[in-house]
Amino acid sequence: MRKIVITSGKGGVGKTTITATLGRRLSADGFKVALIDGDVGLNNLDVAMGVESRVVYDMGDVLAGRCRPFQALVADSDSTARVLPSSIDSADVSAQAFRGIVDTLADAFDFVLIDCPAGIENGFHRAVSSADEAIVVTTPSASAIRDADKVLRLLSTYNLKSISLVVNRVRADLVAKGEMLSAIETAKLLHATLIGIIPDDDVITIYQQLGKSPEFAPSKKAFSLLAKNIESNDRVVIETARRRRWWR
Repeated sequence: MRKIVITSGKGGVGKTTITATLGRRLSADGFKVALIDGDVGLNNLDVAMGVESRVVYDMGDVLAGRCRPFQALVADSDSTARVLPSSIDSADVSAQAFRGIVDTLADAFDFVLIDCPAGIENGFHRAVSSADEAIVVTTPSASAIRDADKVLRLLSTYNLKSISLVVNRVRADLVAKGEMLSAIETAKLLHATLIGIIPDDDVITIYQQLGKSPEFAPSKKAFSLLAKNIESNDRVVIETARRRRWWR
């Protein structure tokens, strides 16, 4: 069993999308996967996976003793993954109670992915302290990189087995023109272990509203490679573009 928190320094970098899509790729590879919405303020993981209309119980019900954690799990319509939604009722959950839920599910699943709140407030500690591994999601923008650096520094104070980086929304054309940092350059700036490069993909954004991960999405191969890296603890990445040299 592996407990992985997926976090970011700021909102809007695609953290929840990556959590949902990665969970589905791991599930497609034959693993038992549970996804937990640790962002109890916004709690939109169930929306991102298109299962919000089928939610009967949520984390608030588990904490109140109205159901057990396994009863609150919702089956994903696009994979064999299971989702534990949160709600405003679970906003005051303690780190110890949250960890208890994570540990209970971890006994029955190969992977438990925790969608962490953006930023470094109390929700961050609650989610990170329940995990053994962390993945930081950033985009190549200056503000996102700066915030990711703060998160990476904070994560280094936790007793985690591994801390790695996924660079999202990489535009190959902008990288080639020198108008955007490449994923490898971003990782070097952050002194982080790069395990995933996800290209900018409007298809994922559009279809996520339907709770789908279409097979024809341009980012499919990138997510498949990311899943393989996590499964095998590898670091294979494919740069989407190289900067043009001045003589070309």
